[in-house]
Amino acid sequence: MTLLAFLFLLALLPAGSARVRHLPKAASDPVFGPRQVHAVVGSPVTLKCFYPPTPVNRRDRKYWCRQAGSGCLTVVSSGYVAPSYQGRISLTDHPEAEHFQINISAVALGDAGTFQCGVGVNGRGLSHRVTLSVAEAPPVPEAAELFYVKLRSTWTASCGFGEHTAEMRKYLCKKEKEGCRNIVDSYQDVDPKGSQGRIQLTFEDPPGSFRVTITQMDWEDTGLYYCGAGEYGKDNTSKELDVFIYEDKNFPHFKTNITAQNGSSAAFECLFDPLINSSTRFWCKRKGKGCDKIIDNTGYVKHTYEGRVAVFKNPENKTVTVILNQLQAKDEGVYWCMSNELKEQQSSTELRVVAGEPALTGKKKVEAQVGSRVNLTCSYPCKYYSYEKYWCKWNNTGCATLPAQQQGLPGPAATCDKSTRTVVLSLGPLAEEDEGWYWCGVKRNGLFGETMAVELRVSAGSSAKHSPELLDVDSSHEAGAVPPGGALSETEVRKGAAPESSDESRGSNTLALVLGPLAGLILIVVTAFAIVKYRQLKRSDLVSVGSYRTNISMSDFESMRDFSASNNVKESQETSMGGDEFITTPHTPESAADTKKAKRSSKEDAELAYSSFLVTSSSIAQGSSGGDSAVPDVSPP
Repeated sequence: MTLLAFLFLLALLPAGSARVRHLPKAASDPVFGPRQVHAVVGSPVTLKCFYPPTPVNRRDRKYWCRQAGSGCLTVVSSGYVAPSYQGRISLTDHPEAEHFQINISAVALGDAGTFQCGVGVNGRGLSHRVTLSVAEAPPVPEAAELFYVKLRSTWTASCGFGEHTAEMRKYLCKKEKEGCRNIVDSYQDVDPKGSQGRIQLTFEDPPGSFRVTITQMDWEDTGLYYCGAGEYGKDNTSKELDVFIYEDKNFPHFKTNITAQNGSSAAFECLFDPLINSSTRFWCKRKGKGCDKIIDNTGYVKHTYEGRVAVFKNPENKTVTVILNQLQAKDEGVYWCMSNELKEQQSSTELRVVAGEPALTGKKKVEAQVGSRVNLTCSYPCKYYSYEKYWCKWNNTGCATLPAQQQGLPGPAATCDKSTRTVVLSLGPLAEEDEGWYWCGVKRNGLFGETMAVELRVSAGSSAKHSPELLDVDSSHEAGAVPPGGALSETEVRKGAAPESSDESRGSNTLALVLGPLAGLILIVVTAFAIVKYRQLKRSDLVSVGSYRTNISMSDFESMRDFSASNNVKESQETSMGGDEFITTPHTPESAADTKKAKRSSKEDAELAYSSFLVTSSSIAQGSSGGDSAVPDVSPP
């Protein structure tokens, strides 16, 4: 019953899982070499045996032995050569190239047979069987070209058949029981069974030559292939390619399919490091039989992708990450990481864009003036709370990281607070060169995640629009303002940015213009009156009235006579005669002269004070109408 249940479950597995179920011999025996070698008597023979370059395999014994019944007799190994082969066979190990090489200087008819090349002890299992055929005369069949390919890596094969085949159909097919299944040719794109855009055929020089590249190699890609010109089996123009897949635990496992939401971003990983300095590395989108280049390592960025695509280096795992943001439905397709050197470093990834909302949110376009300050804000959901956040400024060679302020510290998702899920980039005072694209992004354990792009436009005029949530208010001028880089509420920003009311300003200015001259006028009048009174008191005479003595200025009497129409008192001199009696006597010439002198002096003082008052009043009136003119100092005469 258990067996029947197991078979039933296998029958229910989808057809797409066949790639996972198909585990060839390579899964347990990763040593690989030629299946059959053809040689002519007396000619040299060279063959290679491949092995995984693990630390143990690098140091372990390598051997070439001849099959004899159930055993295998060593012909040559690391440090040993059989007596019958002395002087005409050698074994050379090349661990950096993942293979060792057997060289036989001159083969004889007796050398034909079945052999094994392997690592470790004979018959331990890490070996590959090889059939050696020796003919007395040529021709001999051409040996297959061997390819030892890492799982999930890229395979590239070049084929050429001369200029006479330049106009003929070029193809790659895989040998199967029913024939040779077409994989790709120059007339149609790819295998109709579905290759998801991971196969590419390109023409090369000289004419008649071409190259086939297949990315994301899987277990089922192991096998015999034929590349050729014309039709397989009809035209005698084909070449045998023997492909072997093995697993390298240290080889990075990249995504072959990425699904992202509309408006968000996608991160593609590429094996672009390490490569030689002269190599050209670029990233392109598959288009028909070609690949439309988007960005490369020389600073080229396609115009329509400016601000949308950037390359980030990951020196720890010797890869680079290409990020494409602001995704749209038209961005769907297959993208390739390409290089003109080390073809196996190439890879491809299929992108699907689905409906939805990006996780990172914020204002995508910001306008500001030269000399102003802005805060670019990036809000993230709780799922990114423990991720590393960053801001960077985009350019055609990358995205330079900038210091930013994060509200709230990373921690468990359970403590995620909506009010602190913001990363702020403070810029200012702005200059024209600050204009451009700024990216906000997240990453975790060195792997880049989602990004959001913000376009900042800086203008020199006054027509720039400041978004309230992006305006930075200087905390040194307003109580309660947040530090530079902190996020302000909309109310706080508007309060800091709003100008004074024009009505209030006009009211305060009018009040100042009225009260200022009035206060000055009152001060001058009081001063002039005090000066006049002081001079009058200084010139006053002592007069007796009855039994009292008092100081009364003669000018007071004169003023009463001059300014009062009802004053009929005659000019007299009062003399104390005793008791309460008053005797009135006419003035003597001398006293009249003194009286006139005092009268004249008092009048002159009054007129001078009055003139000063008029001059000062005129100055004050002019100052009030003309602005902030100072009130002139008037010294007493």
